[in-house]
Amino acid sequence: MNDQHGCDVLVIGGGNAALCAAITAAEAGAKVTLLECAPRHYRGGNSRHTRNIRTMHRAPMHPLIEAYPEEEYYQDLFKVTGGNTNEELARHVIRASEPAIAWMRAHGVRFQPSLGGTLHLGRTNAFFLGGGKALVNSYFHAAEMLGVKVLYEAEAVDLEIKDNRFTSAIVKKDGAEMRVGARAVVVASGGFESNLEWLEDAWGPPARNFLIRGTPYNMGKMLRVLHDRGAEAIGDPTQCHAAAIDARAPKFDGGIVSRVDCVSLGVVVNRDGLRFYDEGEDFWPKRYAIWGRLIALQPDQIGYCIIDRKPIGRFMPPVFPGFKADGTAELAQKLGLPVETVVKTVADYNAAVISGEFDHTILDNCRTQGLAPEKTHWALKIDAPPYYGYPLRPGITFTYLGVNVTPQARIKMKSGDVAGNMFAAGEIMAGNILSKGYLAGIGMTIGTVFGRIAGEEAARHVR
Repeated sequence: MNDQHGCDVLVIGGGNAALCAAITAAEAGAKVTLLECAPRHYRGGNSRHTRNIRTMHRAPMHPLIEAYPEEEYYQDLFKVTGGNTNEELARHVIRASEPAIAWMRAHGVRFQPSLGGTLHLGRTNAFFLGGGKALVNSYFHAAEMLGVKVLYEAEAVDLEIKDNRFTSAIVKKDGAEMRVGARAVVVASGGFESNLEWLEDAWGPPARNFLIRGTPYNMGKMLRVLHDRGAEAIGDPTQCHAAAIDARAPKFDGGIVSRVDCVSLGVVVNRDGLRFYDEGEDFWPKRYAIWGRLIALQPDQIGYCIIDRKPIGRFMPPVFPGFKADGTAELAQKLGLPVETVVKTVADYNAAVISGEFDHTILDNCRTQGLAPEKTHWALKIDAPPYYGYPLRPGITFTYLGVNVTPQARIKMKSGDVAGNMFAAGEIMAGNILSKGYLAGIGMTIGTVFGRIAGEEAARHVR
């Protein structure tokens, strides 16, 4: 086995968190090597598919409008996680998100106002000009200008750890294994969402019907190694960022365009033609990531969103056009659903709608009464043809099982010790903050903040 030496900080991963760590460590004077297991044209992990970051700000800050203070941000997070979050780390991330936009700009990232139909995110989320692909390209360029050595198709398969200290990584590249030594390591290699066997271990047979929205390279290998080598695990393996995406999307890498955003504007039925959850519970950016899990719990892990022509133009159009029909019976037939049940479900829903003043930017007073489950906001009758139907599957973005960390991004060990020179950032430690649910853009926030912390702390350790 070849030994590769001379590296101060080894960064394992090629997405947002890894790049933020590599850039920060290099700017602090460390000699950095970054391992990206994907080919160059697939570089960037799930970050290729992102489009915004959620940041705290106390005043308008281009491209963000108005203000989004710490307490509101935290309460939004508290609500989607049911209060099951590490408050110290969560507030740490929120406060450190305020200067993130300036840092990102300094490293080549450009921003644009929120897109039409992006569900009132202009106050809370800053959108990247060119999306996630442009962001990771800017970061790779910045890293290379700083002298970071980037190895593509370099898969870390094991870590050599002694007395809670990292010494080297075993890396597969070009069909051979090599040992890469470093004085500190930052593990930012994502979750295990692309590992179908691991998903099935957690979920059982329903996992066979899941679609993976992001990179096929997040196999959880480093997560498994860290757990096996004594890192303290955190999170539930069945909890994840799981959005409702079009059932016609590819098994892997469908990205953000496969999401179906009209759920809150219509009704969702299962395979049997029955509703099963309140589609108008809360604003879509706070609740969209629960729908993948809800559909995962339905028969055959499939659902169907039904709307009429009234919501058209109020949501981001998905890449797959909806099935279209002049009546609900015809639509049910096209979707392969029990016709009589769907017709009754829609009729019962229409009869229960209490008319109000529709406003998709607030928790309005358009609701149902006498229905189970009720629709509590944005309830409009489905009575204006043509009608549209979208088949939905659970789309897994990233998993929440990870490793426990300190505010300095140091990995905590099962023994109660803190690793001397091992740091984690991004999805692999997001479970400290995200136990369940999701808040649009916070994954990029966690990766950016903890990537920078991990890079800074790793470089400080080397010094």
